[in-house]
Amino acid sequence: MFISSEKLNLPYLSAYLNSLGTNYRHGANFATGGSTIRKQNETIFQYGISPFSLDIQIVQFNQFKARTKQLYEEAKTPLERSKLPVPEEFSKALYTFDIGQNDLSVGFRKMNFDQIRESMPDIVNQLANAVKNIYDQGGRSFWIHNTSPFGCMPVQLFYKHNIPDGYLDEYGCVKDQNEMATEFNKHLKDRIIKLRTELPEAAITYVDVYAAKYALISNTKTEGFVDPMKICCGYHVNDTHIWCGNLGSANGKDVFGSACENPSQYISWDSVHYAEAANHWVANRILNGSFTDPPTPIIQACYKKTKL
Repeated sequence: MFISSEKLNLPYLSAYLNSLGTNYRHGANFATGGSTIRKQNETIFQYGISPFSLDIQIVQFNQFKARTKQLYEEAKTPLERSKLPVPEEFSKALYTFDIGQNDLSVGFRKMNFDQIRESMPDIVNQLANAVKNIYDQGGRSFWIHNTSPFGCMPVQLFYKHNIPDGYLDEYGCVKDQNEMATEFNKHLKDRIIKLRTELPEAAITYVDVYAAKYALISNTKTEGFVDPMKICCGYHVNDTHIWCGNLGSANGKDVFGSACENPSQYISWDSVHYAEAANHWVANRILNGSFTDPPTPIIQACYKKTKL
């Protein structure tokens, strides 16, 4: 989302949960790290899963829309209004959804593959219901990301020893996890196609994040990056894992999980998240329409004022 803002020459969106003195003139960000589409029966302290699942984020959006409308109408000066969204522009906004990967992550810990498959229709239907909620309130432009090649995150191999033949693909990614991600994305795309008929006035763009990221992973050297399984920030040697920015112990010595000297050459920042240069590579190809359906650059997916 931050790179999208740069592409549109707009300021970064402020977090909804950070509302003190915040400027929401150009929109708000309801995302939280570790969030899922479905509610999860576990705590953030156990597995890092956010308590703010998609249904909670939609409730927050509903409250945000109602409250900012009230404040805008009650504002006494242009300065007060300048930090609030114009109520009439909610129908012209671009609503972006990037969620679902953590649902699969939870599934890999708690379910077998058949159970994960069985959960997919419900997950994508809950996402579709969130889109419908915003559509019913006047939203018309939607930008929906599929899930990335989950098996290509270095963290997937941290605790895997004696890797059997055929477990990894030619780029070092876990095959069966990527197969699950691909299957999930098929469910999602099929549901979006159905949504387009259910919501006839909506412009829904399906963003193939999986294909964009895998294109980078499969062309690492030619694009100037190191091995995609190498990590820039953190200390991960054998069974010792000290996460980025943390202090730990290795071989009886204190070790800090510091960053590498050349982050622009890395795809993985901390074994889970992408480094900035890799994010830019992926985002630029998505935003120009190369990995979207329909193949529309983001600048054309946004509402434009027409001259009278």
